[in-house]
Amino acid sequence: MVTATWTDRRPPSLRTAWDSSVGKKTVMAVSGLVMVLYLLAHAFGNLKVFFGPGQFDSYAHWLRTMGEPVMHYSWTLWVIRVVMVLAVVAHTVSAYQLSRRDIRARPVRYEHRKAGSSYATRTMRWGGIILGLFIIWHLLDLTTGTVHSGFQPGHPYANVVSTFNHWYGDVIYIVAVCALGLHIQHGFWSAAQTLGVGSAKRDRLIKTTGNVVAVLLTLAFVAVPVGVMSGVVK
Repeated sequence: MVTATWTDRRPPSLRTAWDSSVGKKTVMAVSGLVMVLYLLAHAFGNLKVFFGPGQFDSYAHWLRTMGEPVMHYSWTLWVIRVVMVLAVVAHTVSAYQLSRRDIRARPVRYEHRKAGSSYATRTMRWGGIILGLFIIWHLLDLTTGTVHSGFQPGHPYANVVSTFNHWYGDVIYIVAVCALGLHIQHGFWSAAQTLGVGSAKRDRLIKTTGNVVAVLLTLAFVAVPVGVMSGVVK
């Protein structure tokens, strides 16, 4: 008779969990939800642009003074930035590795598309690439000003208006935001299934919640460039 020892009952190591498809999907789900929470807060803050430069610039300044006096100037903001970078990297790496694993498992493409698959599902990979490139452009445009010829340090309202006064800035932003909406539409439901929240009874509620979050974020983010283009924000 074989007796189970303590080592036989040990939980899998982090390395073993990460190497499994379930582990990678869990990392994708958790990091994705962290990013959605950030995006909701970010979208809400962006809408302050409709209340004028005073309100918007004050909000941008507050982001750097969060946590004072316990935290020094910009420390809390940098903590958020580090968390978001880790979430993006974890999400991207796990998605890429799962994609490569899926390709190796099925080297021959399906002759027909999977029945019932949505447009969002079929474009998840391309949507992820578009979003990754947009994040880089967005940071270079409105954070560092590297690709923004009219960038004014310390004047976020003016920088936003300047960016969306150029047609290419509007196109890049709106295309990326639409890709984000599609990504969240499918990703929210997928994350719920991965984390064990999904069930036959809750399936409709989860899909509806994901759709609502995707639509609200898309409308909130698109509202800013549309506001500048229409002259409401100037």
